[in-house]
Parts: sequence; C-alpha cells; structure tokens
Amino acid sequence: MARILVTSALPYINGVKHLGNLAGSMLPADVYARFQRLRGHEVLAICATDEHGTPAELAAAAAGQDVRAYCDEQHGIQKSLGEAFALQWDWFGRTSRPQNAALTQHFAETLEASGLIAEVTERQVYSVDDARFLPDRYVEGTCPNCGYEKARGDQCDNCGKLLDPVDLIDPYSVISGSRNIEVRDTRHLQLRQSLMAEKLRAWVDAAQGWPALARSIAYKWLDEGLRDRTITRDLAWGVPVTKDGAPRPGFENKVFYVWFDAPIGYIAATREWADATGGDWERWWRTDKGAGDVSYVQFMGKDNVAFHTVSFPATLLGSQEPWKTVDKLKAFNWLTWYGGKFSTSSKRGVFMDQALELLPADYWRWYLTAYGPEGADAQFTWEHFQGAINTDLANVLGNFVNRITKFGASRFDGKIPDGGEPGEHEAWLEAELDARLKTIAAHYDAMEFRKAGAETRALWAAGNEYLTRAEPWVKFKTDPQAAALGVRTGINLAVIAAIIAQPVIPQAAAAILDAIGVPKANRTWPSGSAKDLLDALPRGHAFAAPPILFAKIEDDAVAQWTERFGGSVS
Repeated sequence: MARILVTSALPYINGVKHLGNLAGSMLPADVYARFQRLRGHEVLAICATDEHGTPAELAAAAAGQDVRAYCDEQHGIQKSLGEAFALQWDWFGRTSRPQNAALTQHFAETLEASGLIAEVTERQVYSVDDARFLPDRYVEGTCPNCGYEKARGDQCDNCGKLLDPVDLIDPYSVISGSRNIEVRDTRHLQLRQSLMAEKLRAWVDAAQGWPALARSIAYKWLDEGLRDRTITRDLAWGVPVTKDGAPRPGFENKVFYVWFDAPIGYIAATREWADATGGDWERWWRTDKGAGDVSYVQFMGKDNVAFHTVSFPATLLGSQEPWKTVDKLKAFNWLTWYGGKFSTSSKRGVFMDQALELLPADYWRWYLTAYGPEGADAQFTWEHFQGAINTDLANVLGNFVNRITKFGASRFDGKIPDGGEPGEHEAWLEAELDARLKTIAAHYDAMEFRKAGAETRALWAAGNEYLTRAEPWVKFKTDPQAAALGVRTGINLAVIAAIIAQPVIPQAAAAILDAIGVPKANRTWPSGSAKDLLDALPRGHAFAAPPILFAKIEDDAVAQWTERFGGSVS
C-alpha cells in the first residue's frame, strides 16, 4: 500500500470559482485521489482557500465588508460548493489560520538564518491620492513586453511575463483609478532565489512524473535567470512579519507577500487536519518523521507552475530542513469560454454555483475530466457539452445499465439467474475487460485523465456491444439458459462499469451500485481475472433497476443557457 499526498492549487478567496478553476486543479486532484483510494492506497487530500493579499482586500472592499468577515463568508461558500461537487478533501483549510502564520514566520526566519533573506530598499509605486503604497495587484498598466493594456503589477495575463509594478507603462491605481502616483523607497525582505539557481535546476533535472508543460515552464524561469523576489508587502491583511517571535522592527505595518505564504498553506492545512483529527501531519511532510515514503502529487493550472517549481521549492530546499517536496506535478492548460478566458472579475463563463443550478455535479465532473484542458487549452461550448453528455452518459452508460437491469428485474424476478455456459460472446467481453481495466488504471496512474475517460467510455460501450451480441431478450423465448447467462454477465458488467466510474461520477456510480446491492466493501477497483469479475455476484442475489441516471440535454435548454450566459466572448 502506497502513501500518497495530494494537493490542489489553493483557490483564491475572492468569490465563487468558475469551471476553469475547477477543471484545472481541484477536480483532477479529487479524481486522482479517489482512484488511488479505490486501489487501496493511503491517501491524504488537502486543499484550502488562499485568503491573503490584494484579491481579498479588493473583493472585501467591493462587497462593503471587513476583510476577515468577507473571508469567513467566502470560505464557507467555497467549502460547501466543493462538497456539492463531491470533492472529497480530507481537509479544506484556510491560509488565514494560525497554523499558516506560524509556519510562514518559521520559514522566513530559517531562510534568513541560511543567508537567503536580506533586507532591501525597493522602489515601489505610491498612490498620492490613496495615500498608500500599492501592492502589485493594486497597480495596472501597459505590459512592457507585449503591450497589453491591463497588465497587473505582478504578472501580465496576456503574455504570462512576471513583472514588477515599476515596469508598467502608464500605471494607475486599481483602488481609485488615479494616475497621480510616484515611485518611492520602502524597506522589504527579499528571498535571494538567485543563490538557489543551481540547486533548483538540479532538483528540476531529477524530477520525475512532470508533464512537458510543467517542465518547460520551470526551465523557462531558470533559463531566464532567477530574480530575487520580495516576500513582504505594505498591507494590513496577511501574516505579520516577525523576528525571534516578536514584530520585526521597521516592519510593523507590513505582512508577508501572499505568494510566499500561500504554498506554505499546504503544510499548514495538513497541520489543521492533524489538530482537528489527531492525525500526524509531520508523517506527511517531514522526511525525518516518516514522509520519506510519501509520494507527493500536486495539481494546478499552468499559471501557477512557476511558483510551484521554483519559488515554493526555494523555500523548502533553502530552509535546509527535511521537508517533503513534490514528486509528481500535473499542470493543466486553460479551459476557455468560446475561445476566450473565463473571467471572475468580468463574470464571464459559468461558475460553480450556477453550474449546479443547471445540472447535477456528475454531468460537469464527467465533461471537465474527459474533455479537460490537458495537452492544450480546451474550449467550452454549450453544443460540445450537450453532445458529450448525451452521447457518453445518456446513450452509452445510462442506456447500457438501464437496459440490462430493467430486463433482468422483469424477467428474472430481480435476482441473479443461474444457467448457461460462457461462449464466444463472453470470451470477447473478457478480452475487452482485461485490456481496458489495465489501460484505464495505467492512465490514471499517469494522470492522463482524458485518456482514462476515453477508455472508460469504451468499456461502457463494450457493455452495449455485448448485449447486442448476446441478445438476452431474444434468447429468453428460445434459449432461457443463454438468456440467463446474458443477464448474469450483463449485471456483473454493470457493476464493473459503475466501479470504474466512481472517480469521476461518484453519485451516478453509487446509484447503480446501490440498486444492484453491492456492499460498500466490495466497491474497490476491480482486480482478478475478467472471467471471475463477470461472475462475481452470487446466484440469487437481489438487484433492481436504478432510476434514470442521466436525462438528455435538450436543445431548448441549450438555447436558454446560451441566452443567460452567452455563447461568445464579449
């Protein structure tokens, strides 16, 4: 049994997340964790809301709330939406909790003791009209690299280049819109990443289990030359800057920069879990306390890769303490909305709460997994979504399960029948099953979710093909023994179809397994020969047909949704 630590990029606290956020980190992390649990491995799945920094302050101000009250409310909303989408976190924490403050302050002091943090005087944008220094995301302007006119002070969303606010052309305050700004001196702490360049490159060179996208982004940063990065900001909301357990002189009105404390939140959230449950967080994070045999797997969108392949590892490795670093890093491209970006600020696209108003979670989970943005950006359109759901879930899986369970329940009194000897049709099905189960598991292990989805769909389709070949409804009149064999095999195959669906569509899978009467303990990933799996249910075992699993999405619904949410980028 392996021990696997799974983390997803932490969602920002500034409002409900859109489907792109879900598809690019939280959902695949959950699918992977569920699969590994089904295999019998010990899994700890951790996530948290990222609550510090500019996005939280801006969102709270826009909502007319105190920032802590706003974060309290939004954390509850995001946690409940995750549960509604069946995201099975072992713990969903908060970076604003004391565990994260303590660890962030610990890392800062440890890094400073290792010579990797220095006090520096920086030139920073100051808004005269707002009477305050402006953190990176409080400043927007024209990107000096690509000319995009709404680049943020920390990064250009158009070309992806990391920026400093002073680099922007014609900058302005996000708070007031004022261009009456100056560049003034301010004192900060700086993480000397440049001193870690060789060590980080060697660490990336040795990494296994990273897709090409993650590796290329890491090397891009390293090849361009690592820049020392400021880890404090002139803000009130965040982790206070300390030294030797007390406020650091001259830094009383500063906090740690969110990019520094947010990744530490993975460890802190695990510590929250331990404090709440009595678990051992160090067993998962300290290689001197048992984490040496842990496989650590991270999931994130491509815009977060640089921080997780350079900055956070610089913190962990630079501390010179025995912290667990990532083993497998799965990076996703973007899910786009009709070719343009989903946008939280512009409310463009479909958001998690809205999606659940339209359809159950399983519909979205299937589509965003089986057609997610893995190898390239993936475009969401209502028409493609409708076609995928109607074909894969309604016509293939739903049709197969409902055909065989309804027929078996009506013709064999809802009990697994005896009789019949396996022949050529069953031999064909056994070969299909043996091959596809191995392939699906291999794709999940490799975090190739689209391929796993395609193979899962193919196994469901094999169920319909088997029924076409075996024809139990025809044989029932002429060869009852053959009909019994067809029903028995078909019901067992429906069980397998549901079990392998559990990582992606857990609610529908549970409905099938409940109806067929499969005990919870027997819902683990299929093992053993296909022949045995197709004859696993005992003769006389009672089963029923589940309710209709998936209703087809009609054209009228698509028209309504297009009118409500739009079908193009405005």
